[in-house]
Amino acid sequence: MSTNAVERHQGSGTGAHQVLTFVLGNETYGVDILRVQEIRGWSAVTKIPHAPAHVLGVLNLRGSIVPIVDLRMRFALERVEYTAVTVIIVMSVKTPAGSRDFGVVVDGVSDVVDVNSAEVKPAPELGSRSATDHIRGLVSVAERMVVLLDIDRLIGRDLALSAGADGEEELAASAA
Repeated sequence: MSTNAVERHQGSGTGAHQVLTFVLGNETYGVDILRVQEIRGWSAVTKIPHAPAHVLGVLNLRGSIVPIVDLRMRFALERVEYTAVTVIIVMSVKTPAGSRDFGVVVDGVSDVVDVNSAEVKPAPELGSRSATDHIRGLVSVAERMVVLLDIDRLIGRDLALSAGADGEEELAASAA
């Protein structure tokens, strides 16, 4: 991530912001708490034919069809069985088609932490822009490294590219 991207994330020196942290395996990730709509336990989803492999299917949440993404699969991590601590975090994601709720499956939710924008470090250059394109930065919290995710790039643009221009409408229509 470029320095400009970190500056855009940090805004105009707004200081601290809150981040929901969660775990996938041994790693800790974080997303802006203002994007989180709901945290719920694992429940089975309705599978959608021809969806990308990391899109498990959809859930009907109070009349709204919400696509569910397995972040372990999205990050090419080892698959594990869903357990009582497996969680779906429902987040508001900005896609090319507008704001939309998506659920992400994670191993467990950790904490809500205050992150000082000045302490956020840029993601390292790994030779491929796509390897770190969805990372806003890294920050140390209580002696553990937290990878701050750009959920719009990770989920919104990713699904729009894999589904085509009208993929979200097709996904919702096939689930109805």
